[in-house]
Amino acid sequence: MLGLLAPTDARWASVALADLDAVLRDHAHCEMKAASHALSLAARHPDDLALVRKLVALAQEELAHYDQVLGLLASRGIALGPPPVDEYAAALHAAVAKRQGSGGSIAPKARGLVDRLLVSALIEARSCERFKLLADAMGEHHELFRFYSELFAAEARHHRDLVDLARGVADGAAEGGTLLVTERLAELAALEAEIVRARATAPDRATIHG
Repeated sequence: MLGLLAPTDARWASVALADLDAVLRDHAHCEMKAASHALSLAARHPDDLALVRKLVALAQEELAHYDQVLGLLASRGIALGPPPVDEYAAALHAAVAKRQGSGGSIAPKARGLVDRLLVSALIEARSCERFKLLADAMGEHHELFRFYSELFAAEARHHRDLVDLARGVADGAAEGGTLLVTERLAELAALEAEIVRARATAPDRATIHG
C-alpha cells in the first residue's frame, strides 16, 4: 500500500481493537505531532511561500483530525495523558539521519527538506495502512468504522501530497529532481520496512504505529 515494502503483522488489528481507548489516546498524539512537524518545516523554509502555505494547510487538517479524536476521547470519558515516545517514528528519523543515501546534485539544505517530507509521507502511508486494517477489523456496523474509513482516505492523500511537495523541492534544486526523489523514496521505504519487520515480533501495543 502506497509503496510500503513490509505489511503490518496481522495480529496488530486484534490488539488495537481490544483496547480502543489506548488507540484513541495514541492517535490524538500522532495527529498533533504531524501538525507540529508540518508547521516546523514551514517555519524553517519561509522563503518558499507556496511550500509554506501547503504545509500550513496540511497542519490545519491534522489539527482538525486531532480535535475529532479529542471529541471521541471526551465522549468516552478518557483522559488524553502525556504523549508517549513514538519508537517507530524515532527509529525512522534516526535511520535516515545515519544513512544519508543518494542526494545527487541537490544542495544539502534542500536534500534535508526532501528527506523530512518523504519520511512524513512514509509515516502517513503506514498510518493509512493501519487505519484500513482497523476499520476492516471493526466491520461496518462499529461506531468508529466510518471515522477510520474516512481517515484512511485522508492519510493516503497526505502521503501523495507530501511526496509531491518533495518532488517540487527537488525539481527546484536540481535537474532531474523528480527521479532523485523516486530513488530516495525507494531507499527510505526499504529503511522503513526494516524497522517494521524488526518490530513485528511483538505487536502487543495498542498504538497507531505498533
